[in-house]
Amino acid sequence: MRKKWLFFLFWSIGLTAQVVEKDLRNLSWTVHQLGKNEKLKATVPGTIHTDLSANQRIPDPFLQSNENEVQWIEHEDWVYETEFELTKSELQNAHIELVFEGLDTFASVFLNGQSLLDADNMFRTWRVEIKPFAKAQNHLKIQFKSAVQRTNVLAQKLPYQLPDDNRVFARKAPYQFGWDWGPRLVTCGIWKPVKLQFWNDVRIQQVFHEQVTVTPEKAEIKVKVALESTVSTTLDFLINNQKHRVAVEKGTTQLDFPLTITKPKLWWCNGLGAPHLYSLSVILQQQGKHIEQRELKIGIRTLELVQEADAQGKSFYFKLNGKPVFMKGSNVIPPDSFVPRVTAAQWVALVENARLSHQNMLRVWGGGVYADDAFYTACDEKGILVWQDFMFACAMYPGDEAFLKSVEQEVEDQVKRLQNHPSLALWCGNNESDEGWHNWGWQKKYNYTTQDAAQIWNDYEQLFHQRIPNTLKRLLPSNENRYWPSSPSIGWGRKESLSQGDSHYWGVWWGKEPFEKYKEKVGRFMSEYGFQAMPSLQTLRYLSDGEPLSLTSKAVRHHQKHPTGYATIDEYMQRDFWVPTDVEKYQYVSQLLQARGMKIAIEAHRLAKPYCMGSLYWQLNDCWPVTSWSSIDYLGQWKASHYQVKESFAPVFLAVTQNETGISIHGHTDTLEENAGILTVRLIDFSGIELWRASKECVLDDEKNTALMPIPFTAFPEFVKEKSVLYIEFTSNHKKTVAYHYFVKPKELRLEKPTINVKIIGETLLEVSSNTLAKNVFLQATDHSFGDNFFDVIPGIPRIIKTDRPTDTVTIISLFDTFPQ
Repeated sequence: MRKKWLFFLFWSIGLTAQVVEKDLRNLSWTVHQLGKNEKLKATVPGTIHTDLSANQRIPDPFLQSNENEVQWIEHEDWVYETEFELTKSELQNAHIELVFEGLDTFASVFLNGQSLLDADNMFRTWRVEIKPFAKAQNHLKIQFKSAVQRTNVLAQKLPYQLPDDNRVFARKAPYQFGWDWGPRLVTCGIWKPVKLQFWNDVRIQQVFHEQVTVTPEKAEIKVKVALESTVSTTLDFLINNQKHRVAVEKGTTQLDFPLTITKPKLWWCNGLGAPHLYSLSVILQQQGKHIEQRELKIGIRTLELVQEADAQGKSFYFKLNGKPVFMKGSNVIPPDSFVPRVTAAQWVALVENARLSHQNMLRVWGGGVYADDAFYTACDEKGILVWQDFMFACAMYPGDEAFLKSVEQEVEDQVKRLQNHPSLALWCGNNESDEGWHNWGWQKKYNYTTQDAAQIWNDYEQLFHQRIPNTLKRLLPSNENRYWPSSPSIGWGRKESLSQGDSHYWGVWWGKEPFEKYKEKVGRFMSEYGFQAMPSLQTLRYLSDGEPLSLTSKAVRHHQKHPTGYATIDEYMQRDFWVPTDVEKYQYVSQLLQARGMKIAIEAHRLAKPYCMGSLYWQLNDCWPVTSWSSIDYLGQWKASHYQVKESFAPVFLAVTQNETGISIHGHTDTLEENAGILTVRLIDFSGIELWRASKECVLDDEKNTALMPIPFTAFPEFVKEKSVLYIEFTSNHKKTVAYHYFVKPKELRLEKPTINVKIIGETLLEVSSNTLAKNVFLQATDHSFGDNFFDVIPGIPRIIKTDRPTDTVTIISLFDTFPQ
């Protein structure tokens, strides 16, 4: 039965109906290829690829090498259609507005044969008044033009080619055109909700807030309401039940209402305190009649990006509520190549996985999409700050006025959507476009004339140094306008990249430099670095779709998008590990390799605190099943690196530096708590015999890393580096932090075959023990996850592991199993 949306209509002067919205997503939608007659059932929101797959017209692009079989889709035009009814009372409204929250990308919209709009930006909200064309029975048609064909035409208007692809002419998710971790799936469709909005005399356009002052006694807030009215009238606003009567004139008006919060509870990021949120309610009434209501959750906090000259260059750090905070986090890409099928729960899970691994910042990378509302709400609730790129990456862009105006509107739409989130920490113009222009040889590759190069750079500056920041300045209060034109500010091959701004360091991986280089290449804020690993066996079997698993299988090779990816993994693996030939063991060791790289990098960054004040690794997640830099694979499985990140980002930091003469134990805390405690260090051989022990009282500093205990090798009795482990404990306030240190590379360890015992000690608790050192113990159980994994077990020191549900069948692998037998 079709739902009816009813509301009251008041015809008396000064009275109006409620503002009402009608969702059009659940109508019967169809899609067909332009020029062909067959109409297929479509899903809105959705994409053409998922609709064709659901109708069994194409194979699943994520499986085997099916991606190659669907490339024809990007060259065609596609038409979406539906019909909807309007009741007599709905038609009597003064305004009926059709709202598309997202059209991907070049779309012409028709209602009852009448052209309504031509969209050209995936990241904008499109609104159009349909009152003159609306009827009781309505036909809605959206024709999507091929983005590839359209951008090729636009590119021909310039006398030169822009790097790095014609994709730059479309305001469309760049990663759809392929990346070194993602497939080429240039899709189209109604990718966000579509609805009708009915209103008469007055409506709220936007509600946002400005934090004026904050003291321990009170926070002074301005509640700002942007109002659209077609009449001059008197309105009542209830701001958290405080009534304000206001006379408004015709047109658009911004109204400011004061709000005081006594003894405010501050919003803190993960690890520093509770991310407290306050409810903000705005109710619009006219002569006692309810018109519209908006509900927000806001956080009270101060946030600064501090850049001050110092002896080493210039600082780059965030200060939250007056406290400098070391940012621990990662880069987020879209969770799927087809974003409309990502659920709110999946967006929330991304944030929760970051929280569980002690992260406090996520960077929404500029080659994907602006994340879903659920993502930012979860960041607010879980205390995760957001570094928000605008959607520009690794390219130069056109500078014509139509393009710049479209970007201005895109920026305005996104800022208005996101500005109330206390998690929003930074707006960044682009990813690696500045670096690409100065360091990647584009001028030589494309043989630019001096005049062409000057024009391209002028267009870059116009976009990222004028239009975007000027739009932000117009929209945001000064204390919330934190803008950074490009990440990184300086390329990783230049010396000054490590003394100022943020840094992307890719000497490891791209430059084939050893992991140990991470210790030298430490900048003020490390916003990208990383290393690849294969996904879980479950994900490998999924993408192989029945094809036998092997390192040379077509499916496994296809799901590696870096041109030398597996060769690079091989090269690094040979340096530090024994290289298995069996695919299952190779997959396991690839994850250990990635985890080892992340441990070395993160420790180097944290050891450099406060010189370095941020570590955001590349990357948190995947958009399809693939071998990539992610720490969580497409099916949500934690790789070894994510467990390592959880340990390396722990609030209490312990690390060991080693040279030819000895070691030194370092530490600091990222919490606001007093951290006086006992540091205990034990040297243990692999059979469990304690060779040496020392303890001392110490206080961990929350502002800088400090040396806690230097130990010369001469202090140890005779020991074999290849058969010994340093076991470190710091105990404070009944909390214990543990770290391990090995003196040689994994392949140099003299491991013996362990007998690993798993004992069920509670409904969801396991005790794991071993008779000799068991290195990198990996537990597997069907449809189970573990609170820790890829962990070490020392004889006499069992590990207690939580599971998400009871289990009595666990398979085990450890590093010894990959050694030559």
